[in-house]
Amino acid sequence: MAFQHFRDSMNQSAVIAEPAVALNTLAQSSETPALSCRGAEILIRGLIANGVDTIFGLPGGAVLHIYDELWRYRNDITHYLVRHEQGAVHAAEGYARATGKVGVALVTSGPGATNAVTGIATAYMDSIPLVVITGQVPTGLIGTDAFQEVDTFGITLPVVKHSYLVRKAEDLEDIINEAFFIASSGKPGPVVIDIPKDVTAQITEYRGGTDGFAEYHEYHSEPDRPVVEAVVRKILAAKQPVFYVGGGVVSSGASDELISLVEKLNIPVTPTLMGLGGFPSAHTNSLGMLGMHGTYASNLAVAESDLLIAVGVRFDDRVTGKLNTFAPNAEVIHIDIDASNMGKLRKPQIPVVSDAATALAAINTSLESESLDTERLATWWQKIREWQAAVPLGCSGSEDEIDPQCLIETLHEVTEGDAVIVTDVGQHQMWAAQFYPFKRSRQCLTSGGLGTMGFGLPAAMGARIALPDQMVVAVVGDGGFQMTNQEIITAIQYNVPLKVVIMNNGYLGMVRQWQEMFYDRTYSEVDLSVSPDFVKLAEAYGAKGLRATKPSELRSVLKEGLEYDGVAIMDIVVKKEENVFPIVPAGGESRNMILK
Repeated sequence: MAFQHFRDSMNQSAVIAEPAVALNTLAQSSETPALSCRGAEILIRGLIANGVDTIFGLPGGAVLHIYDELWRYRNDITHYLVRHEQGAVHAAEGYARATGKVGVALVTSGPGATNAVTGIATAYMDSIPLVVITGQVPTGLIGTDAFQEVDTFGITLPVVKHSYLVRKAEDLEDIINEAFFIASSGKPGPVVIDIPKDVTAQITEYRGGTDGFAEYHEYHSEPDRPVVEAVVRKILAAKQPVFYVGGGVVSSGASDELISLVEKLNIPVTPTLMGLGGFPSAHTNSLGMLGMHGTYASNLAVAESDLLIAVGVRFDDRVTGKLNTFAPNAEVIHIDIDASNMGKLRKPQIPVVSDAATALAAINTSLESESLDTERLATWWQKIREWQAAVPLGCSGSEDEIDPQCLIETLHEVTEGDAVIVTDVGQHQMWAAQFYPFKRSRQCLTSGGLGTMGFGLPAAMGARIALPDQMVVAVVGDGGFQMTNQEIITAIQYNVPLKVVIMNNGYLGMVRQWQEMFYDRTYSEVDLSVSPDFVKLAEAYGAKGLRATKPSELRSVLKEGLEYDGVAIMDIVVKKEENVFPIVPAGGESRNMILK
């Protein structure tokens, strides 16, 4: 069958593709009569056919035909005019991360495309489904160093799941359908469609319909029955098992299956940063996040485990530390949809190449015929509870200065634990992961793999647009905030009630912490004490600006800002040299944590 090869290749980390293989057999099955359209209209119609109603973008010369059509279809697609192309892609990411849908960004050629690369790479590292449409110079000028020409296909190739350079308008409809399938199927990821300006002007037929891809959208890789039975035998024989769960649990919608399985077996669970919310943080079986800034109990439990059930993870270095000392006594069951992850860093005893939800459902079904003893791990749990009691996470509190940990705890209380928290990258990100218990999948949105400062604010805007009835709070540092704060005006323009909490310590905090701990307090170029007055900056944009400098002001400032009917920027001045603990030094053994 046509495109059978996608079943084999859709999980690859990057697919090198020449522009558009025609899908005429599939597309012509539609009953929609063919229409003569220019390429730009075919693009817009194709987006609508794939369920797109929201685009984030910034126009330029190479995409003017597309923007002309967007104006004509403005009742079908809402376009949000950002102030920087990086913001467009991060906003599309926030939209995708909050919903699981494909996010869409539209930028022009040259600097428009290069400004988008950071967002594309962020999505690639975290397996976020995006379609990023970039303008390109006319086909006759490609390769001539024309005005605003860059090789977008080549530049983005290492950080996409698939790329296209469209050469003919007649290929465009099929490429759009194919791009949405690739972005959302298997292991999700970003797809770039680079479209020369003359292609958007060419006239060709639009056939309509995306039915040819329905079969592939329904496709899931199910584990073989003998593999499932082997997994069950291994789990039931383990004396000190641990579930190590990541972003694959969230993206596959496997949370309910995971909770069911954990409660049947009474096994402890530790999530990665990307897995937060995939298993409820407050659940009695949750040990909290593991890894570099993981909890004492989670890191020791993994270190002492005899079976590690890894679900939707890739054994990232921020989790494992020194790889050959990570879970040294454990056998590994690795469940992941990406076959290339199997054995890449840790060889599993049982590899299960499958969608996490599908695999966990199969294991749950297999366990129905088993007689389960939930007390058989009582000794293991006693040891874990002792670790939890020995080194709990906590907020010491202060009457004079606001503790960052207490800020997050207070935010959790004021929002009743229901807000979607979108973080930037740095110390505040780790404190949010540690001190805001997440109840559900897609409640914690953050840049994990790439660690992109500037992600938080525009991603929160995209998430808030996607979730109009949900409280969304961007938790950012004073460093990352200044990288993309121009998107405040985008939120103002479109009446998006964005809430931003700035954890302001006057430093590039995480870098300063490393310099303190590992570079003899050589604070080289991390001082942000010369920064704007964030309250006045907010007011200049037309937002509400608030500030808390003392613990007695914290709750009221958060409450007022979160209740404000509009964009609110809350500048929370915290302890300047507070550090994130525990910490496993980079490349260190995960059991050797620095606790204070």
